[in-house]
Amino acid sequence: MDRTVIAYVIYLVVSVALTIWVARTLSRNGRIFLSDVLRGDERLADAVNHLLVVGFYLVNLGFVALYLSDDDTVQDTRGISEALSTKLGVVLLVLGAMHLGNVYVLNRIRRRGMLEREQLPPVRPQEWIAPRAGA
Repeated sequence: MDRTVIAYVIYLVVSVALTIWVARTLSRNGRIFLSDVLRGDERLADAVNHLLVVGFYLVNLGFVALYLSDDDTVQDTRGISEALSTKLGVVLLVLGAMHLGNVYVLNRIRRRGMLEREQLPPVRPQEWIAPRAGA
């Protein structure tokens, strides 16, 4: 079998496994965060979490597929290692950037929700006073 094909197979197996592992970790731990952001609405938190995971898979697996091709042919075992380290390093950086992007967006949503909660008075007003003329 051609060494380039071996490098491709190893790259795909490791990249897909890493993507699945990161997506599951984000899904499991992000659900709690989403529940807080969405004020305890568990059904909405589950739906948003699922949509985020699907988007994460689409973007990352699409990148893995696009980054698969290589112009150079792998000549030896050292070439396999070099090609894999470069490709997997870039995939890991993209996974990390996607994770940070998700956390940033969710944190912004959470902050906005906290600000909205703080703007509401803790107790309903007891009465309403009409404004005075000339005031």
